[in-house]
Amino acid sequence: MSLFYKTVIPITLLLLTLLPAAITGASDRQRETMLFLPLDNRPVCSSYVVKTMEAAGYKVLVPPVRYLASYNRNGSPDELWKWLLKSAPQADAAVISTDSLIYGGLVASRTHREPQTVLEQRLKRLETLRDQFDVKLYAFSTLMRTPRASFGAVEPPYYAKIGPAIFRYSELCDSDDLIGLSLKDSLTKKALETNLPAADLQDWLERRQKNLNINSQLTQMARSNRFHFLAIGKDDNAPLSHTHMEARKLTQETYDLTQRTFQIVPGVDQLGLLLLTRAGNEINRYNPRIYAFYAEGWGPRTLPQYSDMTLGQSVPQQILAIDGRTATNAENADIVLALNTPADGIMMDSTAPSNQFFSSPQNRKYIGQLKQLLDSGSKISLADVAYSNGADNGFMNELAKTEQLQRLSAYNGWNTADNTVGFAICQGVLAPQMQPQEAEKLMRIRIIDDWYYQANARRSATAFLDSKKQKAAVYLLGACEKPVHELTLGICRDLAGRYTITEKTNFDISFPWNRLFEIEVDLKKDKKKS
Repeated sequence: MSLFYKTVIPITLLLLTLLPAAITGASDRQRETMLFLPLDNRPVCSSYVVKTMEAAGYKVLVPPVRYLASYNRNGSPDELWKWLLKSAPQADAAVISTDSLIYGGLVASRTHREPQTVLEQRLKRLETLRDQFDVKLYAFSTLMRTPRASFGAVEPPYYAKIGPAIFRYSELCDSDDLIGLSLKDSLTKKALETNLPAADLQDWLERRQKNLNINSQLTQMARSNRFHFLAIGKDDNAPLSHTHMEARKLTQETYDLTQRTFQIVPGVDQLGLLLLTRAGNEINRYNPRIYAFYAEGWGPRTLPQYSDMTLGQSVPQQILAIDGRTATNAENADIVLALNTPADGIMMDSTAPSNQFFSSPQNRKYIGQLKQLLDSGSKISLADVAYSNGADNGFMNELAKTEQLQRLSAYNGWNTADNTVGFAICQGVLAPQMQPQEAEKLMRIRIIDDWYYQANARRSATAFLDSKKQKAAVYLLGACEKPVHELTLGICRDLAGRYTITEKTNFDISFPWNRLFEIEVDLKKDKKKS
């Protein structure tokens, strides 16, 4: 027998043997089932998360929406627990918001009046879950936020009036715990304690203590292997705040836990997708290598609004949360995480007057660098964090005009920088597992939401409500919803028609929480191309 037959035939037979296994693996891939209990029913916490995972080929089980928290109700911990028990046997992995199971959702965690005993009873139910079912359990909780101000019934009612004073008091408490206070600051703290309504301050502090106690007990459960992985998210906070102080205390308590099983993660609303992506990565034994590539300027030194960490500190934490690895350059990375940051390090809301459709020299230079990476074969997921709560108009306009936008693997520019970065990491990592048209749909949703609506239509809607002397409707649209919908949809559709990636997109928007702050984008059957 010739050398050809001796060599080629055995290899061919081996390939034929392996082919059915490869096909079987692909079909099994479609059957991997994730159970997902969201934080509440906001699109960024629920429907957008599910769409992302389903586009990547996973089956996702979610509870009936009537059991989840919405803008006008708390979720039902008891009904969610029943659903969890019923659904867990069907799942390969379960990602669970403990805030939903214990308080009834994120807003409820800040506003509830449940006694500690009730909260601990709900927590103990969760402790038994891993004994009952052979499922990898990924849990995420939140540290109660410390906003500078808050309106719209997402905090106790008094916060709308005295929130800034509470925030200042919180800064001083954290500073006192860290390094002590000067005489001036000590007197200021004492004056705040004296002048703030005693019942309101006590209510706020007691609820924080309950939250911290629950989180401490969750870390004990992690120590006892009740979870495959536990993440505790830091909601809106600042470098000096109660949230920052409580995270420090939890870090000290958990010195013996490795980051393989427990992390305190910046941000909250992105945690569901982070943990679902981690579960998928672990199922597939995939540790994606991610290179963070910043725009010129402050870049990794940027301290975003609503955060106590610079991007250089927080981005590696979110990469680690999906069981990823930080790459040292684009060449050895699976994904390039591009971060469009403010050149001067000062982050404002996307509705700021400065956010115009004119690109800066920094924008143009960064876009040229992204083009070079794309031309060299890099897969790029863009985190647009030059502004909070929406896109950078000048940068995005230039990116679209140069035809580089549609070459990206994913785009995000919503809410806080930490939220944006988390989604950008996940959608960038998952994009290669998607059909190209599915990845593009997800990107169009984010472009319509984060760029057209958040950075443009929302500003016009706010001005419209001001002109009608309906300023409070920003937080509860009520009868104003119809005219605001018509106005904002018109603006979004006009902008969509200007850019290739969205020009034929047929879509509608809605206000699921009856307020301006978030929308849900519904992609319909695309218009026929002429």
